[in-house]
Amino acid sequence: MTSARTTLVVRRTLQMVAVGVGLFCTTLPAHADLLDQIKQRGEIVIATEARLPPFEFVENGKIVGYDADLMAAVMSKLPGVKINQLDLPWQGILAGLDAKKFDYVITAVTATKERVQRYAMSLPVSFASVDFVKRAGDKSIMNPEDVVGKIIGAQTGSGPLQAFELYNKELIQKHGKGVAKVVDYVDYSEAYADLSNRRVDAVVQSIPNALYLLKRRPGLFEVVEPGFGPTKYYAWAGRKDADSASLAKFIDEQLAQLNKNGEMAELQKKWFGYTMNVPSDRLPDPEQ
Repeated sequence: MTSARTTLVVRRTLQMVAVGVGLFCTTLPAHADLLDQIKQRGEIVIATEARLPPFEFVENGKIVGYDADLMAAVMSKLPGVKINQLDLPWQGILAGLDAKKFDYVITAVTATKERVQRYAMSLPVSFASVDFVKRAGDKSIMNPEDVVGKIIGAQTGSGPLQAFELYNKELIQKHGKGVAKVVDYVDYSEAYADLSNRRVDAVVQSIPNALYLLKRRPGLFEVVEPGFGPTKYYAWAGRKDADSASLAKFIDEQLAQLNKNGEMAELQKKWFGYTMNVPSDRLPDPEQ
């Protein structure tokens, strides 16, 4: 699945993160409680990929969306702390978190087994199960297995792409072959443009994002029913170290409260048109 293009895209986006973040902040000092440090400096540095509506996107020069509203509710419990939100390419966000270029990641991060082991993933903020988006009226793809022999578009390094790679292995075992080709994209807008122009046959996407796409662009696309793979969740991410534990704990406490008091459901209704009964006590262990 990995192509020379994928390698080049990742290398370039990591360079963009290094340059972009350097304009806003410096590497955080070691051996300091992160939450205390944030309160002392009066600022928290958040990384976001504002290209995934309705979770986060730019409207009238401002980052808006479901995660943005959730973040505002969480950060209201840190009075006097300013939010410095960086809009960065997805392909370099987790690497930038590792490098301590920002405090926390608030964007739709699919909770995978690997990420849960490596990062302090928050409580779930929504479902992230995966399906295919196709052109409206395309009868050649009526169920997930119909993608055998097709050209598939996906965002480089995304959770949906990882889920698809595992599903494609199942297709190969069952049918003797999988998809014809996977085309990698930096963001989904490029993938949807190529889908419309018949350069790809389907795009791998999470179900909440796919349904939002259909709502915003009626008549152009359809979702292939049912989805595929196990139940997945979107969460936020912090560093898994002693210094960052207090910040991760604070955010989880606020998300749990928003879930239990119904504010999270209200925001889901606002941005998705429906509510999701996600766990409020723990992030379920990912199967993949």
